[in-house]
Amino acid sequence: MAVLNVNPTRMELRRLKARLKTAVRGHKLLKDKSDEMIRRFLIYIKENRSLRLEVEKELSLALKNFMLARAVSSDAVIEEAIAYPSVSAELETSTANVMSVNVPTFKASESTSKDLYPYSFASVTSELDFSISTLSSLLTKMLRLAEIEKTCNMLADEIEKNKRRVNALEYVMIPQLEDTIKFITMKLDENERSSTIRLMKVKSMIENRDGQETT
Repeated sequence: MAVLNVNPTRMELRRLKARLKTAVRGHKLLKDKSDEMIRRFLIYIKENRSLRLEVEKELSLALKNFMLARAVSSDAVIEEAIAYPSVSAELETSTANVMSVNVPTFKASESTSKDLYPYSFASVTSELDFSISTLSSLLTKMLRLAEIEKTCNMLADEIEKNKRRVNALEYVMIPQLEDTIKFITMKLDENERSSTIRLMKVKSMIENRDGQETT
């Protein structure tokens, strides 16, 4: 691992040790955050799978009943029956914070007329009634499914970003700081030994000179 291009001084050594301490702590926090995000992600994935299977099953049943109704009644009768829906909905959107990720939330408020079926029962078959009833009850589930799928996508992106940060700290920054600290420490020790040897030589020279002057 290449060392940083810094001056091998004690002040620089203290600064790098402080950086290393911060990097190690940051790595731990990011690793803990990543683990928690993965845990949350798996919970959402499980809920998403269960809800999607449920919604697809009900949609398939509603479509099947609608096709049966069309097979019995004419297109004109079906179009007339469903031309004026009896339910209107307003959608409110906001955000929720999930592990520092702002994910969307949806809330629908429905206004229903007195009669869910704005047509004469004598003009269409019961399959159309079942189809409309099933679709009317699916709105809340489909909105929840949209929330969960978007949350899963955003969490997956954030987990990937966080993983890159963790790897950069673990395999690049922290080893580089450690190697640089080791290099500066060795340099300082080498300089100290050199200074000690020079002092010993100077002392020896002074002692020899004093001994010669005495004699």
